Amino acid sequence: MADIGPRKEALNLKQDFPATTTAEWEEAIQADLKDQDYAKRLIWRTDEGLAVRPYYRREDLAGLEAQTDTVPGQYPFVRGQLTPWEPRQDWQPHKNAIRADFFHEAGGHAVQELGYAIAEGVERLAKLVEEGESVDDAARSLEFVFSIGSNYFFEIAKLRAARLLWAQAVLAFGPSDESSCFMRIHARTARANKSIYDPCTNLLRATTEALSAVIGGCQTLSVEPFGFDPELALNVQRILAEEVHLDCVADPAGGSYYIEALTDALAREAWKLFQQVEAQGGYSAALASGTIAQALEQSRRQKEKAVSTRRRILVGVNSYPNLKEKSAGTNPPAPDPASPFAPYRLAEAFERIRQRTERHTSNTGRCPKVLLLRRGDPKVSTARANFCLNLFGCAGFDVVETDRLEDLEADLVVLCSSDSEYAAFAREVAPKVQAPLIVAGNPKEQAEELKAVGVQGFVYQGIDAVEVLSAWQDRLGMEE
Repeated sequence: MADIGPRKEALNLKQDFPATTTAEWEEAIQADLKDQDYAKRLIWRTDEGLAVRPYYRREDLAGLEAQTDTVPGQYPFVRGQLTPWEPRQDWQPHKNAIRADFFHEAGGHAVQELGYAIAEGVERLAKLVEEGESVDDAARSLEFVFSIGSNYFFEIAKLRAARLLWAQAVLAFGPSDESSCFMRIHARTARANKSIYDPCTNLLRATTEALSAVIGGCQTLSVEPFGFDPELALNVQRILAEEVHLDCVADPAGGSYYIEALTDALAREAWKLFQQVEAQGGYSAALASGTIAQALEQSRRQKEKAVSTRRRILVGVNSYPNLKEKSAGTNPPAPDPASPFAPYRLAEAFERIRQRTERHTSNTGRCPKVLLLRRGDPKVSTARANFCLNLFGCAGFDVVETDRLEDLEADLVVLCSSDSEYAAFAREVAPKVQAPLIVAGNPKEQAEELKAVGVQGFVYQGIDAVEVLSAWQDRLGMEE
């Protein structure tokens, strides 16, 4: 037998795994892309207007030593404290709470949450100092409340950036103790991305959100049950502590090139927004003028459009629906009366469509049936059938797939094939069906011919799903 004893020679990682330069990486990427546009294919443009690159390296942290070379518990407190978070399922806000969660639940993005929260915190701090409190006592009495959404890495970076910004703001007031610059954060799982349908998926979202909050360095955390058992909400935190052991790790994200760069990018953009608010006379003046509400509304509309066109996926809501679920599993929580902004949830438009189908089914005793009729190239027909299954399933319709022409009884019939086969396919099927005939795809060159044969609609990637589904509900005679 070969010698399987301990290895005698030293392991030299630098020699065995030679470094690859950024130029070499970029050359390999360009070769893989061929003639495709680098920015369009690999640069992610976020809701905040940030350009996120496909990878980050040590050189991307140049100039961030004040952020990256510190330790937990040290100014500017990007890396949090040495103490673990505490579960606070029964948390209630106190009088000095800065409710950054209101911005999130009204549709704001991370930069807005940070910029407006710092502006409100600075105004509150200045008022307390004017009333006679010391800077140190006033700063320590404030607690910031953040909603944590499911944009995993951004939510981690958001809390780290928040501490960085607040430390800089408090330092300008001249505290006697640098530790007074530390931001105390209560995090709670968001409501804006939850749905009254599919409560199990809500639990999955809450789990990733809790993980972001803990890794981001919150002091206290509430996992809000949204359609699932409160005991499960508490168990999420227990698992993070007892099984994942995150209560034993200080700043788990520290040193990640991506998160460090993202922390800096969010902080820089939020500081610019904070300065804009200050130029308007401060937080209260900006709030009274409607500037903040208008900005949040614009952000909300962009998010809603991304969901309705399915550029942004909400699992179980606008894609991957649970076809067995025919009724809502829970009711949305009541709006917080303390918020100056109207809350919203991304799922609401699709929920209204689902509820309309439910009422129709209850009134007629029959759920609308969509028949997906496949033919031709299996790869193309299957892909288009899956697209339609997701689309019409999100409306609460019964969806059936077949390649047989014997049973065409349905409320809608969708042809799922390749563009080149659609004309002949439609001519064959149209005389045999009473229901409206739809084509899965966007064969522009054949559109007029298909309409002449009897095709009444087209569904394809990029359509506004809310508009299309609502229009077909109208065509099927569903009451509002």
